Amino acid sequence: MAPAPHFLLIEPYYGGSHRAFIDGLQQHLDFKFTLLSLPARKWKMRMQLAALWVCDKIISLAAEGKQYDGMLCSTFIDIAVLRSQLFRAGIELPAAVYFHENQFGYPGQVTDPGQHQFTAINFTSALTADYLAFNSRYNLDTFISGIRDYLKKAADMKLRHLVDTVIDKTSVLYPGVDFSAFDQVTASPGTNKKPVIIWNHRWEHDKNPHQFFTSLVNLSEKGLAFELIILGQRFKHQPDIFSWAQEKLKAHIIHFGYAENRQEYANLLARGDIIVSTALHEFFGMAILEGVRSGCRPLVPDRLAYMELFPDVFRYPDGEFTRRLEQLIENFVPLGKKESLQLTERFSWPAVAGAYMKWLGKMAA
Repeated sequence: MAPAPHFLLIEPYYGGSHRAFIDGLQQHLDFKFTLLSLPARKWKMRMQLAALWVCDKIISLAAEGKQYDGMLCSTFIDIAVLRSQLFRAGIELPAAVYFHENQFGYPGQVTDPGQHQFTAINFTSALTADYLAFNSRYNLDTFISGIRDYLKKAADMKLRHLVDTVIDKTSVLYPGVDFSAFDQVTASPGTNKKPVIIWNHRWEHDKNPHQFFTSLVNLSEKGLAFELIILGQRFKHQPDIFSWAQEKLKAHIIHFGYAENRQEYANLLARGDIIVSTALHEFFGMAILEGVRSGCRPLVPDRLAYMELFPDVFRYPDGEFTRRLEQLIENFVPLGKKESLQLTERFSWPAVAGAYMKWLGKMAA
């Protein structure tokens, strides 16, 4: 029997959903992996310089006699720089890139003239890699649209054919989700005296906490009965709306802050009835899927990647969030276990692992 293919996993932003994805790959795929990673911080610096750090590591491994069938990288690596530097060292490895996000599709809080360097890195990485996969069709579509607009600016250079070059080597592969922690907790939606609403997103502007909290304050002032569990990753700098909301909604709050471990997180999700998103951008939506697996009924925008994840009965049009949430609170219908599984199981690691084996197996071939 031939030995299992051996791949380098390269992740300069090893945290959050990136870390969960890398850990899931290693656990559920029948390949050998060697991980090269850096902590999840200073993302701009990672995109600019991590390729050089990774190159040094790979050269050292090669000097020790280590051999690999290919490398899988995230978009925090400048693939063009990495491959050119490796080539100078006499090392040529097939490269695949997994796009958790793309810089063309990210809504910046302020106009940043320097943003173009990061969209350019995404583009040249896609162009110089051998295989590409995106975590949703929405992610891919915004990336391709961004490339087209980008190349139009080069009016005196005929480069639009490069869009097809990218498309021809691209797949859409939903990231596997590890639901084991949530399956071990017994959820009992509908047993709370008041519907419990959950927010479990990053505390940043692109998740649109302003709309979420102002809507809840309006509903509170109308006398609606509900309780709140606020979760999600916090950062050194966060929108002021969070401290304002913690005071204005204190009579409704059960929990407000980051869960310190996955078990606590799963326990808190299991207490919920409704899980919502007001996001301005979402390339996949793992946080909502975790809540749905825990028995929460989703209420998500009728756009972004959510259109791929949930039937329209769970989506609200722009401008309708407050009204739809009010209807849910007043006439709450619990999400049954069978419906919860139907909505989430196709995203579990056992369901998607075969597609990743096939995709990565192309490099070994």
